Amino acid sequence: MYYLSQDLFFPDVSLTHSSGIIALGGDLSPQRLLLAYKSGIFPWFEDGEPITWWSPNPRMVLFLDELVVTKSMRKILNRDTFTVTFNQNFREVIANCQQIKRDGQNGTWITNDMIEAYCKLHEVGIAKSVEVWQDGQIVGGLYGIDLGHIFCGESMFSKVSNASKVAFITLVRHLKQENYKLLDCQVYNEHLESLGCREIPRKDFISILKDNN
Repeated sequence: MYYLSQDLFFPDVSLTHSSGIIALGGDLSPQRLLLAYKSGIFPWFEDGEPITWWSPNPRMVLFLDELVVTKSMRKILNRDTFTVTFNQNFREVIANCQQIKRDGQNGTWITNDMIEAYCKLHEVGIAKSVEVWQDGQIVGGLYGIDLGHIFCGESMFSKVSNASKVAFITLVRHLKQENYKLLDCQVYNEHLESLGCREIPRKDFISILKDNN
């Protein structure tokens, strides 16, 4: 496991520990975060812990043609129950992702420092958000890092049923229209699998990440 200094550097992901951790330390500067995502690495840690950088193997991704939209979700999307926007209130989206309680989690990995770091990335057009509105209020959404050919999803939330699914499906359809290669979902969970995401070897993910043509 590598301990980062102030130098802007990450070791090759082939050196990642079997746990998925590749490095500790460093900072959350926009430059380091962007280098991390371009290298197939992301931060994931809780308050009071050192900054921990991950590159899991396998990697959970969605190939955009493999999106699963159930019949019931098609009805919800066609009903226009929600309004969806992009990049209208990034800070509110990430704050909601921090605050929403999730089954099996005692706390959140989205620390206040991470919120400020990702808001800085949003200001320079790298971090993006999707907002789902109902009755003039944001009731769901997601955010992530836009690398131009891959969108690295970070977190999503729902205050009402299906709002995060609406955000996810709308984003995927947009990415497909813009000829993106895939949506990075980082690590496995059943909810993502139900939407069509699957695990691939890290080396395959890195190969797609590096192929920016």
